[in-house]
Amino acid sequence: MTSADADSADAFLALHVPGRPLLIPNPWDVGSAKLLASLGFAALATTSSGSAMSIGQLDGTLTRDQAIAHAATIVQAVAVPVSADFENCFADEPDDAAATVRAAADIGLAGCSIEDWDGTAIYTREVAIERVRAAAEAAHGERRVILTARAENHLHGRDDLADTIERLQAYQEAGADVLYAPGLTRLGDIRAVVGSVDRPVNVLAIAATPPVAELAQVGVARISVGGSFAFAAAGALVTAAKELLEQGTYSYTSLSAVGRAAIRDAFH
Repeated sequence: MTSADADSADAFLALHVPGRPLLIPNPWDVGSAKLLASLGFAALATTSSGSAMSIGQLDGTLTRDQAIAHAATIVQAVAVPVSADFENCFADEPDDAAATVRAAADIGLAGCSIEDWDGTAIYTREVAIERVRAAAEAAHGERRVILTARAENHLHGRDDLADTIERLQAYQEAGADVLYAPGLTRLGDIRAVVGSVDRPVNVLAIAATPPVAELAQVGVARISVGGSFAFAAAGALVTAAKELLEQGTYSYTSLSAVGRAAIRDAFH
């Protein structure tokens, strides 16, 4: 591990402070990454759904090579640490998942994630643990990256908090640096997760998620937005396009002015 690699990873991990959560937005292309960095966010993370959207595909359809190439463009575009949403590391086998993590390190990512969902089902706990262990060994190898291990139960109809906690505890023991159970929205559940582990916990911000201040009070260390910023941008585009097509008016230009000014500030 080089000094620069260690410094980047350590700087990223140091931003995870329980009770003072890192707000980490998820850009979907170079332009959105530059805009978000210019607004003062201390770190960024890619989003699988937003990355896919940026090239006209649906979430879950990117190949490993596409995801890595996309993440590399974000890393090269900004000066803040970048973590990557690499889904299940594009592999079922632990050694192949580890190879994805090493690729993350090679392109200069400060972090990346690994899910326990294979696109159709949740991995058994034993298989999931072995995958996290292999990924963690790679993450803490010659080139360091901060590994986020994700328990996907609550995004896929398995509202089993006990299993989620047991999985996150096992992923901690397997070497994960940050823990994440996307889909949790009840403050009591989030508090239970935070209290059950000794690693920083990330929460996904969706409509039903408690406000940042409440998440801070229960010790959350990081809050990400997933694909919601990308979808909000797409929603604004659709709204503007429909106004032009259906009404023949241009009220969307008031929002265009905000974007134009932000771009002038960010792209220099």
